[in-house]
Amino acid sequence: MSEVLSVTRLSEIVALLGPSGSGKSTMLQAIGLLEGGYGGSIRLCGVEVAGEGNDGRTRLRREKLGFVYQFHHLLPDFSAVENVVLPQLIFGKGPDEAKARAQSLLSSLGLAHRLDHKPSQLSGGEQQRVAVARALANRPALVLADEPTGNLDERTADVVLDEFIRLVREQGSAAMIATHNERLAARMDRIVRLHDGILD
Repeated sequence: MSEVLSVTRLSEIVALLGPSGSGKSTMLQAIGLLEGGYGGSIRLCGVEVAGEGNDGRTRLRREKLGFVYQFHHLLPDFSAVENVVLPQLIFGKGPDEAKARAQSLLSSLGLAHRLDHKPSQLSGGEQQRVAVARALANRPALVLADEPTGNLDERTADVVLDEFIRLVREQGSAAMIATHNERLAARMDRIVRLHDGILD
């Protein structure tokens, strides 16, 4: 692609808008360093990704990126708080610090009374709140969200999106949210449209 796609400032939230099959997920996977074979250039926090080997890309993903998916992908045998603690331990935080951060995030998302519940004991909206907390736990520079409310009813989707936007702004991250929903996209700072893999 010849057009440059950028998130230009901290706390900016960009909607990647396009119909199903337009390439939104593929683009997020490329930006998230999960998929290669693309043309052009990806720079993350000033680093040209093409010049990084597997170890460098893994480090960038771990240190700079957070991910939220349409389906939460929580670990079923772990509680809500444990699901948010785990990525922090991988990042290198101590257990006490990681647990305090997880409890704080989940409480701010209205889940203070659900910390010890496993995913099967949570509603769809609650599970997605845990996924949001997990994505933000390490204070990533950029959060990539692929249809994060697409599996929720409209009211729950609005609540989860409100909380997601608030937390992203509070901690100074940037975010790109892939969606086919014009109404949700209109709430972002900026909209980038994708059609058949082409940005316009």
